[in-house]
Amino acid sequence: MLSDSILKNQLKRTLDKTSFKIGKKYQGKVRDNYILNSKRVIITTDRISAFDRVLCSIPFKGQVLNQTSAFWFEKTKNIVKNHVVDVPDPNVMIVKECRPYPVEMVVRGYITGVTTTSAWYNYERGVRNFCGNMLPEGLKKNQKFDKPIITPSTKAMHGHDESISGKEVIKRKLVDEATYKKMEKAALALFNFGIKHVAKNNLMLVDTKYEFGELNGDLVLIDEIHTPDSSRFWIKDTYTKLFSKGQEPQKLDKEYVRQWLANKGFIGKGKIPQIPNEVKIEAAKRYITAYEMISGNAFKAKNENVLKRIEGKLRKINLL
Repeated sequence: MLSDSILKNQLKRTLDKTSFKIGKKYQGKVRDNYILNSKRVIITTDRISAFDRVLCSIPFKGQVLNQTSAFWFEKTKNIVKNHVVDVPDPNVMIVKECRPYPVEMVVRGYITGVTTTSAWYNYERGVRNFCGNMLPEGLKKNQKFDKPIITPSTKAMHGHDESISGKEVIKRKLVDEATYKKMEKAALALFNFGIKHVAKNNLMLVDTKYEFGELNGDLVLIDEIHTPDSSRFWIKDTYTKLFSKGQEPQKLDKEYVRQWLANKGFIGKGKIPQIPNEVKIEAAKRYITAYEMISGNAFKAKNENVLKRIEGKLRKINLL
């Protein structure tokens, strides 16, 4: 784990944005994408989003996300093909350009969450048919489902994503039925692999989302996989005791920041509360700990100008 002083000093050096003259730029909430015909350069910034809003930047967050995804893409390439070509920098991934499907495959192993699209938020308000999954009465927050459920989500270009059922995905012709079945099968296989892998390191993969695309007729995993942004992780050996007491599990993901905002009365609408440095540093620690527990590798980083480092790497591989 990096020292508090390194994390604090990096607050003024976070990677907030990029503006390279490479191909066509597309900026997501966290990633800056540069499209170059058959390839794409993805630069993962330190921006953090929640409730569909970009909040601030967290020290080394982009590096954590990029390196975590790189780890999982390598581990799961025999389950489903992915788009990775190279990882030339801790914050940069070069990938094959795919045709993305307009559906996120959200897989949930537990009923939890504070956002309006979360299973627990809806269950608390009386919803029992959640995206085509019939939920039994009497569930408690953070309880494990009998088996993982899939709750697909549309990928909105503007505004909020929409949680819908698999039948609705097919009915709306977002993808055809055969493709949806492949996505469903791949998502469950990836989720089950993730559960088993992190369990060895005292972690629980609670829920996650996968994005897929098409390349040369093949289903391809794209974007990110099993990161603290796309997934919830809880500490395994304290879960049962905390759950039995009705207490929240120990979390290693951005739910910490979501919960902090929710406690301030913010769940997406209105002015974003100013997030203090101590919350940013704690969030950074949780991201880094998640990477180290998932991968088994020590997280290595130093105080530096990340943008300048990336520029140097891109020049070295003749992209600038």
